[in-house]
Formats: sequence, structure tokens, C-alpha cells
Amino acid sequence: MDDRCTNCDVARQLAPDLIVETGGRSEVVRQPHGAAEERQLYAAAFACPTRSIRHPARRLDPAQDPYPLRLGATDVLLCGHNSPHTAGANSYLLRRPGGTLMMVDTPRWSEPLAARYEALGPVTDVLLTHRDHVAHGRRYADRFGARLWIHEGDLEAVPDADHVLRGTRATEIAEGVIAHPLPGHTEGSVLYVADERYCFSGDSFYWSRTTGDVEVADTVTWYSIEALAASLARTVAGLRFEWLLPGHGGRKQLPADEMAARMRGLAARARELRPRPVDFTAMRW
Repeated sequence: MDDRCTNCDVARQLAPDLIVETGGRSEVVRQPHGAAEERQLYAAAFACPTRSIRHPARRLDPAQDPYPLRLGATDVLLCGHNSPHTAGANSYLLRRPGGTLMMVDTPRWSEPLAARYEALGPVTDVLLTHRDHVAHGRRYADRFGARLWIHEGDLEAVPDADHVLRGTRATEIAEGVIAHPLPGHTEGSVLYVADERYCFSGDSFYWSRTTGDVEVADTVTWYSIEALAASLARTVAGLRFEWLLPGHGGRKQLPADEMAARMRGLAARARELRPRPVDFTAMRW
């Protein structure tokens, strides 16, 4: 792991037994044992936004690139190749019943990557969760001939979006796909929930391996933690999903009833939060 590491947590999500946080950055603590761990390490290396996970004497073997990577027995694939222009955020491909796909946020821009994603099926929509993740959105949408979505609260970050979500009412943007505006992390943050199974939460909340629960990034909230608490209070009763798929932080699958209980608990805890100075080092990964 070289000194370009920004402690974005991406590598630790993918290879948690091999890569840990040490002194405010990631560190490879041991070499992989067996094929499964080797695949984990390559997944981490090809996702790392700074390309910091490297062999000391040779380049990464492109044949070991696993992306797009299916997440379990799901209709969701992790794009990998996280972009430094989105602070290393995760992005996803969502398969739809007719064989098309939706992209949620974006990986780094690359024509070969775009061709690789499109080989899975036509990409009809690029769904942006908020202003921090708009980099490459227009370019991928144009490459795919897809519609680009953003909320009006963050419209200035991508003023040429094709579809603009407005207000705070949940909106069905495609069959089985609901956009839930969730002002807080930014003014225009949005959740996208598909088939009452998958929740793409952007930076609004995530699974913390430290606390073993769903958490908000209250130390990295650009708009208003009080607005985020109000958004959660308004929204959680209408949310039902099994997979939490954030931009930053851990992913998690739980039975829908347990996830709903966790979300109610998060809403209750969020009501007690107060504004804090932005502090990336206080993230509870």
C-alpha cells in the first residue's frame, strides 16, 4: 500500500482480513492465503481510487480484474474502479427484469470500462445520489444513451441532467424503482430503493463495521444534520429493503424486518445529533 492512500475504506470493505486501518490509512497486514483471498486482494486493488495497492515490481494483471462484480445472489453488481473525483465512492449496476441496467453513481471514466458494463445489457439510466458523486455522470449517460437523474437541491452540480427530482415526495422513476429524496448530507441527497430489496443510500447512511449497525456520517455532513434527522423521521416508515448499498462505508444484507427495525433505531438516534465540524478522521467505518 503506497503513500497515496486516502483512507477511503474501499479496500477494507473488499479484503477485511488482509487490509486494515492503521494510523489513519489502510495497510496490507498479510499476503493472501489461497485463491479466495487472492481474489479479494485483486478486487481491492482494482477498486482503489488511488491505485495504491501494488506489487513492488510489476503492474496489476488485467486478467485478474473482477469487475463488474456480482454481490452474492443478487441483481446488483459492484462497478469497482472507484474514482478519485468522487472521493472513492462505490457505484453499482442494477439489473432490471427486461434485461436492461441502471447505473447508480459512477466509477472512474474509461471507454473500455463503459464497454464492459454495456456488454451486460443496455444501460437506460444513471442515477446520481447527490452532488459529491456527479463526476463522470454526464459522460457515462451520453456514452450509454441513458437518462441522467439528480435532485433539484444538487442541480447546480449537474445542470444538464435529463430528469430532475423535486421536493421530498417519493417518486417511482421506473417499475419497481423508487426515489426517496433525503435532504441532509447534501440538500439534494436521494435514496433509490429497488424492488423493496435494494437500497442505494449514497452518503446518507451506511453499515458501520465498528458499531455493528446502520449509521449516518454526522462528521461529514455538508448541508444539515438536523435536516437529515427530519428526512429519516419522514421516510423510514415507508422504507423496506434487505440490502444496504452505500457510496461510502460498509454494505450489509439483513432480513427486511430487521433492517426496518435498524432504520427506526437510526432515525431515533439521529434526532439527538447536533452539528459538528467536518472531520473525516472521526468516521466510524
